[in-house]
Amino acid sequence: MSLKIRLTRGGAKKRPYYRIVIADARAPRDGRFIDKVGAYDPMKAKDDPARIVLDNEKIQSWLAKGAQPTDRVLRFLDAAGLAKRPTRNNPQKAEPGEKAKERAAKRAEKAAAPAEDAAA
Repeated sequence: MSLKIRLTRGGAKKRPYYRIVIADARAPRDGRFIDKVGAYDPMKAKDDPARIVLDNEKIQSWLAKGAQPTDRVLRFLDAAGLAKRPTRNNPQKAEPGEKAKERAAKRAEKAAAPAEDAAA
């Protein structure tokens, strides 16, 4: 049984509220869970301490038992100092794709052609 520490959505339409729970990885997102270990209210201000509420003792015990946090929950745990989130380094992320490079090359050729005609 693979355990995940993940978010389950609650709240009304357009007013999300998430519980941070321990659940079997095969269970539905809002389905059965084993334990509630916190809450996340994205509608509150970012500097509000009640925006993310974590039960540190429960989370540490579940992490010791092998529960794997999802990406978003890992961000919360890293901010709280409960888990370390590995830094990512992708220098090619900001680089344009092949088609964008081709379009830029065509634009450069078109811009260079009138400049050559004017110089001649």
